[in-house]
Amino acid sequence: MSALAERAGALLGAKHTTYVVALVTPGGAEVDAMGTDVHADVELGSVSKGITGLLWRDSVDRGEVAEEAVLEDHLDVPSTLAGIRLSALATHTSGLPRLGGSDVLRRSWELWRRGRNPYREDVAGLLAQLEDVKVGKARPAYSNLGFQLLGHAVAAATGSSYADLVAKRIAAPLGLVDTYVPTAADEVRSGAVTPRNRAGREVDAWAGEGIAPAGGVRSSAADLAILLRALLDGTVAGADALEPVAPFTGKLRIGAGWLSGPLLRRTVTWHNGGTGGFRSFVGIDRDHGVGVALVSASTRSVDGAAARLLAEAGDAA
Repeated sequence: MSALAERAGALLGAKHTTYVVALVTPGGAEVDAMGTDVHADVELGSVSKGITGLLWRDSVDRGEVAEEAVLEDHLDVPSTLAGIRLSALATHTSGLPRLGGSDVLRRSWELWRRGRNPYREDVAGLLAQLEDVKVGKARPAYSNLGFQLLGHAVAAATGSSYADLVAKRIAAPLGLVDTYVPTAADEVRSGAVTPRNRAGREVDAWAGEGIAPAGGVRSSAADLAILLRALLDGTVAGADALEPVAPFTGKLRIGAGWLSGPLLRRTVTWHNGGTGGFRSFVGIDRDHGVGVALVSASTRSVDGAAARLLAEAGDAA
């Protein structure tokens, strides 16, 4: 075990038995894993929203999506949602609820009782859920549904699927060999880390076409180190997604999915995530040129441990 994995383990605590970690500093990069290896893929959960933000900004830069594009420009949505701007989806200010569909309670019960993936619909199924969706006030309110629609709107505008877009515009240019988007459980690669709930029981992987832009991207410690470096040096597609453009909550501001604000005496740009069997954090401190990614096969938070690793790296930089 490396000093990095040992330190991460000490910060996480003994109940985190399987995790991957990446640390990038001005002097280099370190990756390690506990209970698995550095190329085993894990669920990034809502860190996927940050990936979607990058893809949206890249599509605008390429002229494929207009800066002021609305949902009806690229998706067949009900008239009540037609005029929602993609920029509002990217900053969680669209007025959309957190989730779509009329069976949220049943799906939540299946998740907690049986560990089932609550997001099993394809894009057509996702769009079918929109008929009963009520649009609220345009104020900051976290929405998985909003990012699902943002990602699929960008994919439609480019004549691609979301999974292919991640492969072509994020993974391939950066040389990420373990980063992909499974659209069904049988597409999860052999050797992937097994998702487990708080009690350590194996649960379903969160693989599905509909949820992909909001929580379906998978990656590894090795790939996350490369992504962190690209986020820090601005070589990732759509890098301006990191720049905060609107207030979010408290002292936080938001860019295209990415949050920025104070974290342990540092200004950090970050996103975290949670699925039925993983918790994740990806963050960079651009003032000190450091970045940390930490993902654990557990539903116990990793945010505090990741923030401490990032602060310690900044202090040493």
